[in-house]
Amino acid sequence: MHGFPSFKGPRNITDLLQDHSAFAGITTYGLLPHLPCLQDESVSFDIATVGIPFDSGVTYRPGARFGPSAIRQASRHLTLAGGYNVPQHVNPLKFWGQALDCGDIQASPHDKEVAMEDIEKGYTSLLQRPAYTKSTTAESNHRKTVPRLLTLGGDHTILLPILRSIHKVYGPVSVIHFDSHLDSWNPTQGAPSDAAQITHGSFFYWANQEGLISNSSNMHAGLRTTLSGLGDYDEDELCGFARIEAREIDDIGTRGIIKKIIERVGTHKPVYLSIDIDTLDPAFAPATGTPETGGWSTRELRAIVRGLSDVNIIAADVVEVSPVYDTNAEVTSLAAADLIYEIMSIFVRRGPMTIANE
Repeated sequence: MHGFPSFKGPRNITDLLQDHSAFAGITTYGLLPHLPCLQDESVSFDIATVGIPFDSGVTYRPGARFGPSAIRQASRHLTLAGGYNVPQHVNPLKFWGQALDCGDIQASPHDKEVAMEDIEKGYTSLLQRPAYTKSTTAESNHRKTVPRLLTLGGDHTILLPILRSIHKVYGPVSVIHFDSHLDSWNPTQGAPSDAAQITHGSFFYWANQEGLISNSSNMHAGLRTTLSGLGDYDEDELCGFARIEAREIDDIGTRGIIKKIIERVGTHKPVYLSIDIDTLDPAFAPATGTPETGGWSTRELRAIVRGLSDVNIIAADVVEVSPVYDTNAEVTSLAAADLIYEIMSIFVRRGPMTIANE
């Protein structure tokens, strides 16, 4: 018999729906199920991705409002071989609990102050609900199980309302901040209005002023920006940060970077992980608002993130993807999707997230 073999019988409808699933259906992160989490507070989950399509805080190139959609589109490839993460020995798309894509928090593109309120309200709604999977160990020790959120940005300004939400559950947290810029600049001198003082370069200044972050255990990594002067470092240290310059990787390698981060933030206290895609060199991530040459490769940054699996990361984001500047191969969005994948894998490896039940 020549040609294609015929099937012996009708195929199961589930099998048909799963065929070529990377190319079909509504685009969610990693083709995770989507439920209307923001509209229905009864929806529970252990890990969720949420987009925040906002870019009114940028100071150079706009376009990050389209980042969440681009990251989701690029994440389709994760399902082609099933999603198993070989270095981390887990499948973050199929694990012990429930992972969802909760869609996007709607943030006003017209009024920055209103947008900050929109983001805080939406994020708080997701963060403060019970997790899908209950931990019997936690319940017996007077603790409760809470969900973890992975945010798809959006420009980096969104971290201020996120940290306000995080503070309601965890109090002040330590921050690991991958970025080519400090983002802790004092905006009170020269800004034409109060709204103009809140940007993607000043949110850590305000987070420190509001007591949202640690005074002594935060870490920047991947820095290589120009400064207005060395006084910028003084302002940064007042916000509780130590710094790793991008060029240090030439001398100490990825393991040295990991070691310095863990020595700074520890492995027990709650830590928020924030990744500006401009940590990567523009050769690997050209589609960002404020690119800086001399950055790390995608391979290096993924290895460093994997090395943080012992850190108590309670939530994370990948921000500043502006897809209009990307290549036809979508390399920036692909890198962002893969970084989310690495962080999600860490969450799965660490098991359900528990906190004291007050």
